Parts: sequence; structure tokens; C-alpha cells
Amino acid sequence: MSAAEDPLHTTATDLRLATFRLARRLRRERVDDTVSDAHFAVLACLHTNGRLLIGELAQRERVTAPTMSNTVAALVEDGYVTRVQDEDDRRRVQVEITDAGTAVVTATVRKRDAALADALAQLDFSEEELQILREASALMRKVAER
Repeated sequence: MSAAEDPLHTTATDLRLATFRLARRLRRERVDDTVSDAHFAVLACLHTNGRLLIGELAQRERVTAPTMSNTVAALVEDGYVTRVQDEDDRRRVQVEITDAGTAVVTATVRKRDAALADALAQLDFSEEELQILREASALMRKVAER
């Protein structure tokens, strides 16, 4: 059996295509068009996890520390994050989201959720189909968090 005929491979391909298309549509839903996807990901990470060291941020976002330093510098300049000296080790600097950064994350998430809810409503899914989507989303989270 070729890879294209393998049910697992076919499922992976279908899932990849659907996920990328949906993600692309949702990324267009922004409150602030000046905040790139990479910058938004950092803001969302800080919003969820609280203060983090630049190295921790880089690791979570799977980029190099110098790349994350540049991202943080841009977000500081825009007023979305601040640098805070570590209380235990003054040589280390933590990054913390500001109220303005939190507002961007909260409003963007609301806008994206509303856009997706509107799309689901327009498709007039049955309760059974919505339950399948909820179950699929739980499985997709498991794959994403692996």
C-alpha cells in the first residue's frame, strides 16, 4: 500500500489542509493589523502563562533567543509588553504583558471566536455534527500539544 492509500496518511493530509485553511481565515480576524502573527503568539503566550524569561518565550514559540529578543523589543516599543528585572537574579529579565497587550489578545480572541461561530451558524450544523466537532477539537488539541 502506498503512502497515499494509507488511511492514516490520508487522514493526516485531510487534517493538515483543513487546519491550515481554517487557521488562515482566523488569522485575518485581528483587532490591530500592526500586530503580526508571531507577535500575537507571544502576547497570547504571556497572557496565558504570565511573566516569562526571553529564553522561556523563545523555547515555547520555537524560535531562537535573538529572534525573540527582537520580537520583544518591537512589542515593548508598541507598549504591549514590558521588561521586568527578575527579583531573584537581577541579571535576568522577564517579559510581562501590559494592559494594552492584554486588550489586544482579549479582543482578537473574541473576534476570532465570533467569526468561527458565525461560520458554524451559517453552515447550520446539527447538534450531532457540533458534538463531533467538539470531540475532534479535543483530539486535535492532543496532537497539537504533543
